[in-house]
Amino acid sequence: MSMEESMIKSEEIKALKEQKDVVILAHYYVEGNVQEIADFVGDSYALAKKATEVCQQNILFCGVRFMGESAKLLNPHKHVYMADLDADCFMAHMITPGQVEKVKREHPDAAVVCYVNSTAEIKAMSDVCVTSSNAVRVVRGMKEKEIFFIPDNHLAHFVADALPEKTFIYHHGFCPVHQNITGEDIRNAKKEHPGAKVLAHPECPKDVLKESDFIGSTSEIISYATEGAEKEYIIATETGVFYELEKKNPDKIFYQVIQEQVCLNMKKVTLDKVYDVLKNLENKEELILPDAMMEKAKKPLEKMLILAK
Repeated sequence: MSMEESMIKSEEIKALKEQKDVVILAHYYVEGNVQEIADFVGDSYALAKKATEVCQQNILFCGVRFMGESAKLLNPHKHVYMADLDADCFMAHMITPGQVEKVKREHPDAAVVCYVNSTAEIKAMSDVCVTSSNAVRVVRGMKEKEIFFIPDNHLAHFVADALPEKTFIYHHGFCPVHQNITGEDIRNAKKEHPGAKVLAHPECPKDVLKESDFIGSTSEIISYATEGAEKEYIIATETGVFYELEKKNPDKIFYQVIQEQVCLNMKKVTLDKVYDVLKNLENKEELILPDAMMEKAKKPLEKMLILAK
């Protein structure tokens, strides 16, 4: 799509969302031209919180399915649409209800702490949800001393290191994008860009985090780079974040660690698809969840918003 075509489509999208009472929420990992037309752009926590504050009756989510499900759980009476219904999160499917039930039987006193990168079905079996930006804060505020953290094992170890007073049971889930980055990759990037600060997402393996100058959620990485005095940064997370980083910091330089820092599911969300959903909203498939599941799954999300304050 040419620059001119993109601008025309963006203007049409703005008109359509006003006409049809739609708010567009986009994650930092989708393409820059989609972030540009969104009403709100953020990481998982910011978008979950924002979904409870918007006045529009229709939410169009530019991200992966679990994000749209979270918006629906927190807004059961609103209509939630996905820019691409096939955009899903690999990590969200790395744990099953059977695995959760087994650990619950073996550890009846353990609290099930569920990363927001999970299905509504798994959230419904959990005590509380967390995001990468609030996980330490939320788990610290819980009375339980034994924690079954699902599904991401890297974030679980990061939280456990911060809270040695608690005992953790780990799962084997991971984000393929962050899993692909290694400590050796970071060391190589440092050699190529001496003096650049390394900013990493806690979904990265521990050997990556050991090599990093700062560890934080997507929004925290953006804030650190924006407020920092350094002019060069090595970014160990999905490449979609570069749009916001460069937009806020035109005088700074940002480097990828490896070429494969791309979530193929996030990249399924395009400006054309956003336009198509808005243009044909009345005929598009709405994100629907069973009532019984919604009632159970929204509670850990609501608890997260309370504990994260």
